[in-house]
Amino acid sequence: MLKIALIGNPNSGKTTIFNHLTGLRQKVANFPGVTVEKKSANIKLANGNEVQIIDFPGTYSMYPTSSDEKVVVQTFCDASDENYPDLIIYIADITQLHRHFLLFTQIIDLGLPVILVLNMMDVAEKEGIKCELEAIRLNFNVEIIESSGRELRNVEQIKKSIEQFSNNNSSNLHNKPFYNYSISEAKLIDRMRDIGYNNPYQSILIAHHAHWLPFLTPDKKEKIANIVQETGFNDLRLQVSETMYRYDKFLPIVKKSILNKNSDKLTRSDKVDNFVTHPFWGILLFVSIMFFMFQAVFSWASFPMDFIEGTSNDIINWLKTSLPSSWFTSLLVEGLLPGLSGIIVFIPQIAILFFFLAILEELGYMSRAVFLFDGIMQKFGLNGRSIISLVSAGACAIPAILSTRTITNQKERLLTILVTPLISCSARIPVYAMLVAFVIEPKRVFGGLFQAQGLVFAALFLLGIISSLLMSMIFSKIIKSEESSSMILELPTYKYPSVKNVLLTVYEKVKSFIKGAGKIIIFISIILWILSSYGPTESMDKAVIEAKEISIAKNLNQIESNDLLASKKLEASYAGHLGKFIEPAIKPLGFNWKIGIALITSFAAREVFVGTMATIYSLGSSSEDTNSLKEKMLLDKDTTTGKPLFSFASAVSLLLFYVFALQCMSTLAVVKKETNGWKWPIVQFVFMGFLAYMSSFIVYNILQ
Repeated sequence: MLKIALIGNPNSGKTTIFNHLTGLRQKVANFPGVTVEKKSANIKLANGNEVQIIDFPGTYSMYPTSSDEKVVVQTFCDASDENYPDLIIYIADITQLHRHFLLFTQIIDLGLPVILVLNMMDVAEKEGIKCELEAIRLNFNVEIIESSGRELRNVEQIKKSIEQFSNNNSSNLHNKPFYNYSISEAKLIDRMRDIGYNNPYQSILIAHHAHWLPFLTPDKKEKIANIVQETGFNDLRLQVSETMYRYDKFLPIVKKSILNKNSDKLTRSDKVDNFVTHPFWGILLFVSIMFFMFQAVFSWASFPMDFIEGTSNDIINWLKTSLPSSWFTSLLVEGLLPGLSGIIVFIPQIAILFFFLAILEELGYMSRAVFLFDGIMQKFGLNGRSIISLVSAGACAIPAILSTRTITNQKERLLTILVTPLISCSARIPVYAMLVAFVIEPKRVFGGLFQAQGLVFAALFLLGIISSLLMSMIFSKIIKSEESSSMILELPTYKYPSVKNVLLTVYEKVKSFIKGAGKIIIFISIILWILSSYGPTESMDKAVIEAKEISIAKNLNQIESNDLLASKKLEASYAGHLGKFIEPAIKPLGFNWKIGIALITSFAAREVFVGTMATIYSLGSSSEDTNSLKEKMLLDKDTTTGKPLFSFASAVSLLLFYVFALQCMSTLAVVKKETNGWKWPIVQFVFMGFLAYMSSFIVYNILQ
């Protein structure tokens, strides 16, 4: 099957064209050995031939500064690579050819057949840009297609050109070599033929990047190093010389081909940028947009999330009453289905978040936000793009972590992933609501302007933000990377979003979350169900007997008896034993074995803490009945000392624990998927657990 590569700079509109060519046939995976995302699709042409189209990451040149760009370089340097293309479709923004032609001329020199697609013709026409393309045809001998991905202009022509190529493997797509090699480069090319490399420009690139190219054996690297030394191949000097040569040669061609009658006037994008990238007004605009987006993710998602939860609970309750009592029924209604519900319930938040992010990306705003904050975030070891993830984590860490895929520097992306869960998410709110009631009376302060409990909520969120930035600064000193932290960024012209592109982006992100994190979440849900449902036979039998005796003695009704039985069985279960086992470790924090169980079960999701405490205190599992739960918890006393189990000190300690602890298996599952292994989820879990334990320990011992 022929492989067709879509190549271009970031913001060239490449992905929009890919989406139009492939539709819902796309497959999302990673390039071999790395976490860089690869989108591909098999499409059937009108002539019956089937081809594979691969959307490569946006790339500025064959001298990479990020992992995304390295993937492109290593693929094009290795003819045996599984993604090595038969045909390249190069997408260039016609309004930015002076930037996009550096990579284009490098692609030309690789000797692969190339079709040049000049995209965004609609923008060019609005800005008064006139195109005379004969100079490009004569100098490069390439087929040129003028296109507008947003308007679907000539997208079918791209398909027809692919079809023609597939018919005859296109003899008519021979490109003229563009770059003239220096004496030392010519010597190196000759010597590289001796070790099996016959493509001249490929040989040059391999010599430049031999130290990191993964397909080279140690023996090959040693031979290339010897050739480099013997031919006087100066890596940095020749790279700069090549780049300058290319610009000097293609800029006159571009100027001859692209005529802008409004070149002396500020463009629409320039005028808007004067406001959008302003150091004060730009930040104010960003905060307003992010506040609106956060509120939308939080409020718009509440109805579908409530509907999903309600429907899931109705299905579970119906199955409880309809199916015969058995271990399988219990596994289904208390393990598998709640686990599945825990996956699906996040879909509205993920969909809404990426809907907004896709619109902002399509508009061209996201690049401006990144530019605006890059200097600030660099001080903490992060990237300008990190600001989007950190803000959106206030709704949920899961879509926020998924959004880090826009960060090309892998160290900065990893740092963002590691610290994002420190931002207080909406799942912490039920826990905060219950525990703040222990700490602060519901009264107004500062002359009645503010609600005291609301200020505590704000302080908890602020604590998460500050700790995330400080931890990022610390990790940036510990984690080493050879990758450059500099960021090349193009500010694209503003344009109307493509509805199809936005919806496809949302679809891809939701599908990726369900497929990637779903299996792990369900697996851990089953483990938690086993631990909470089973225990030593003697202990479980004793729990049943005690529950019956207390029910009879106190004349409890059926619901109260069931709640009491659930509480006793939970205490006798393996989870209960585990809670008592860890009690010595958590007692210095002011926690007892009951909180220990809640800490274990709430690993499924933080908000489970309230339901678990309600079950333990024989009040059912309704997290809405927090007032009754508060009364019961206030009345609970230590059987040894007679002192209340829950005090101001223990409540503050528990609050801080939930601010810092990574009590969310969904987040760990997504981090595992995004970092391609368990190393960083474990590091994340340990350092956040350490922060949680030490802060709780210090505060409890000060306050008690």
